[in-house]
Amino acid sequence: MRHYELLVVVKPTLTVEELQAKLSFLKEILEKNGAVIAATLEMGTRKLAYQIDKFERGTYVVFYFTAPTAAIAEVERLIRITEEFIRFMTVKFENQKELRFWNKQVEKITKKSDVAPVVESKEIVEEQQATTEA
Repeated sequence: MRHYELLVVVKPTLTVEELQAKLSFLKEILEKNGAVIAATLEMGTRKLAYQIDKFERGTYVVFYFTAPTAAIAEVERLIRITEEFIRFMTVKFENQKELRFWNKQVEKITKKSDVAPVVESKEIVEEQQATTEA
């Protein structure tokens, strides 16, 4: 199993539901081919460096995962035939320095995602306490 980073740029015209459907489709493809997704980072819609297929903006999403080498070819093939993906780039992390960077990125992303639900749950608890006191 090797460590990979997959950056995809999705059409900005997709609704939130359509975007989530495409991302779950991509996750399913990865998992069916033996990948274990460590972290996902949605970077939001950004201006592209140059116009691609008449789009000046794109929604960026990064997946950090481990997978067998053979899985990458199938994943890239399916991304190429799906029109909602404007561009993609797969990066393989091999040496120790690169693997340390990969691990840092995964830790950073998972810490961000772990912090947000805790704040929300505290707010919910405070609201519940306020309603029970009233």
